[in-house]
Amino acid sequence: MASGSAIRGSRVGAGPMGEAERGDAAPRIWISYWCANGHETRPSFSEEIADEAPVTWDCPRCGYPAGQDQENPPSPSRNEPYKTHLAYVKERRSEEDGAAILDEALSNLRARRGR
Repeated sequence: MASGSAIRGSRVGAGPMGEAERGDAAPRIWISYWCANGHETRPSFSEEIADEAPVTWDCPRCGYPAGQDQENPPSPSRNEPYKTHLAYVKERRSEEDGAAILDEALSNLRARRGR
């Protein structure tokens, strides 16, 4: 036989009214979004801001952007590969510019060393 003063099947914080203590929920509206893979997502929004709902929504199944037009879903964004710092420098400078900067830096270093 179990001892204690807990009532079986109850949880901490459960009052006589249960979940109704929280008040009335705001009226909701569900908006459908479709991604390029044909997945449908239906997030809910408050009726008050339904006209301010986002145009696109990320699909929780594949991660592609989803739109409200089932026939013309937005195309998946193209991910740019990771670029190193050197790749960005090479975009801004030509080989000749790089060689000139390197020569200048080496001559300054040699001058400080006294050579």
